[in-house]
Amino acid sequence: MSLSRRNLLIGAASLAAAGPVHALSQKMQNRELVLGSGSSRYLWVGDWLDIPDDYRLGDTHGVAQDSRGHIYLAHTVHPSSKSKDAILVFDEAGRFLRSWGDRFQGGAHGLDLRKEGEHEYLYHCDVAHRVVVKTKLDGTVVWEKSTPPEFGEYASKNLPYIPTNVAFGDHGEFYVADGYGSNWIHRYDLAGNYLQTFGGPGSEPGKVQQPHGLWVDRRGPEPLLAVADRANRRIQYFSLDGKHHSFVKNGMRLPCHFSIQNGKMLVPDLESVITILDERNDVITHLGDGHPSGLRDHPRNDFVPTKFIHPHDAMFLRNGDILVAEWVPIGRVTLLRSLN
Repeated sequence: MSLSRRNLLIGAASLAAAGPVHALSQKMQNRELVLGSGSSRYLWVGDWLDIPDDYRLGDTHGVAQDSRGHIYLAHTVHPSSKSKDAILVFDEAGRFLRSWGDRFQGGAHGLDLRKEGEHEYLYHCDVAHRVVVKTKLDGTVVWEKSTPPEFGEYASKNLPYIPTNVAFGDHGEFYVADGYGSNWIHRYDLAGNYLQTFGGPGSEPGKVQQPHGLWVDRRGPEPLLAVADRANRRIQYFSLDGKHHSFVKNGMRLPCHFSIQNGKMLVPDLESVITILDERNDVITHLGDGHPSGLRDHPRNDFVPTKFIHPHDAMFLRNGDILVAEWVPIGRVTLLRSLN
């Protein structure tokens, strides 16, 4: 019987625990695998998810977790993979449960989850097929949306539409970032009815360039839409009706998306770093060195523990750990286990 990468790692860890010399060596190694500082320290656990042998990851683009603790991973699927499913599901310990979503092969990108009434739903941004798809947690499609016809500039100017991520408002509305297309942000109600469009290409306040990720930030006196304004190398805040509010530039390189827990905002950044911000958006710590290694197209054996290549999505798991998915063509998913 063939063994998955996870089983091999577990076996190696068991051998390491076999004697006092190995145990001492493991403790020394663990100290070298710690990222962060102060109350934000994390132990690097590489290749944590149990990937079955029939699956070969493509670019690992999106992660989400439901109320049961189940983890969802969106990847583009490597050409050599026997399974063509783009959505893999794991339990809270990282053990594989099931997969689905072969329709997202080549395009799985943004993956965001919301509870609506008694049920939870996934919102997928498929950059290959240029659609946003809402599904149940088992993959059943609720609806899908392509270019919003209500915003006439797409048709009149023959503009591309390539959605990258979704964010959720306070009254059922949701926002779609056209991050790889024409740099607009679209707002819909809970039923998926079009409400408005704002943003547009540029660097001045209210304009965006590659609005890659979105998140409704509720840490302040009023909820605001945080936009990972990636090509402008900043976070830009908007009111929920699309008016420019402010910028966050300190510590930002190429921000991709967000996750917020207990007052801290997690910002995965394509330039080899993950930044944690406090409630005032001051930098608490950087995880990773922020120096791109050029290893994106290298074999896995060349990857270096504690050095990110291109963090694309990251989220706080409900236990406080962090899960990181990287833009790497053979996939890379890392657990950062909280030490606090």
